[in-house]
Amino acid sequence: MFEKLFKLSEHGTSVRTEVIAGLTTFLTMSYIIFVNPDILSTTGMDRDAVFVATCLAAALGSMVMALVANWPIGMAPGMGLNAFFAFTVVAALGFTWQQALGAVFISGTIFVILTVTGVRSWLIEGIPHSLRSAIAAGIGLFLGIIALKSSGIVVDNPATLVGLGDLKQTGPLLAILGFFVIAVLDALRVRGAILIGILVVTVLSWIFGVSEFRGIVSAPPSILPTFLQLDIVGALHGGLLHVILVFVLVEVFDATGTLIGVAKRAGLIQEGQKSRLGRALLADSTAIVAGSLMGTSSTTAYVESASGVQAGGRTGLTAFVVAILFLAALFISPLAASVPSYATAPALLYVAGLMIRELTEVDWEELTEAVPAALTALAMPFTYSIANGLAFGFVSYVVLKLFTGQWRQIHPATAIVAILFVIRFAFFAE
Repeated sequence: MFEKLFKLSEHGTSVRTEVIAGLTTFLTMSYIIFVNPDILSTTGMDRDAVFVATCLAAALGSMVMALVANWPIGMAPGMGLNAFFAFTVVAALGFTWQQALGAVFISGTIFVILTVTGVRSWLIEGIPHSLRSAIAAGIGLFLGIIALKSSGIVVDNPATLVGLGDLKQTGPLLAILGFFVIAVLDALRVRGAILIGILVVTVLSWIFGVSEFRGIVSAPPSILPTFLQLDIVGALHGGLLHVILVFVLVEVFDATGTLIGVAKRAGLIQEGQKSRLGRALLADSTAIVAGSLMGTSSTTAYVESASGVQAGGRTGLTAFVVAILFLAALFISPLAASVPSYATAPALLYVAGLMIRELTEVDWEELTEAVPAALTALAMPFTYSIANGLAFGFVSYVVLKLFTGQWRQIHPATAIVAILFVIRFAFFAE
């Protein structure tokens, strides 16, 4: 059966190799089942329902990737956009989580249309490489400040805006320990380093009384508190158009870049493989729509899938195994509810560090490339908004290229996005 579905012999692999690759991928990305509910529950969403939605969205997305595209890539709610959803759209801008889910649904629908029509590829080709790298790094910095704040390492300071928290407290100390556990294990190439770090800090938090142990295994909780609770009309009438634009743009760069990058490592993008890439992009797009209906932020391809490829994964059977394991994770909801923010913050901070590495891809010698990239990366954490970072980057890029006589380097896609952000700030500012 597996041979017929996934063409294992054609790709020079076996069921055993694919299962091991799937397990490897799951271990490296399963931290999301703890981190995503922790982030989205800050909006007032039911934490248990978000946990179920996270597992189901990851399982469905990975299953579609397996059966439609036959690629070894795991899917789950993406880091960065979940923080933007919770801390910018809901907390800072004051929209309801139902409206935010409506914006995710609309962006997913647009994403499907962009993929089917080929506009998605046009956008990718048109956005400058320096801005793409800066967007990833800026999201990393955004995650970093969220992690430092939620762990108590960084606190409010009326004189300097931010300051150092009390590092003698149990919570910040556990977060610091968790970060080093993750970093050391990952440096030693231990599979599931982030997951192990979260579990180590969680157990210690139980021992020191920082959080309460609620059990490990139980029947899955109800998804009804978030299922089909999106407010599409409210998203359209509530001034969320720029938020939808951000969701679309980040998904275009993040998901597409991840899909292509991991597929190249697996040797899947070669002559005659364009149709499979198209199916993979479509699977990724439809997963966003499905995730919003269940009650979670945008679902995307995970770069951690590269670990499964390194373990030998070459077909959709790897993603199929990932999907089955996410379904099995539904039964550990008490454990997920027992994980404190001090345990998830180190994971956020470590992922942030990995994303900031993208700044090395910026051409720092060319000022018309470097300045917009720097503004993009800096504005995201300091204005607490991915949207503002994108706006600073795209507008400054077009202005600098235009007034230095390099206007021919401005792709129409970049110009259109910059104009949309100018209109947004001119007429729809908060």
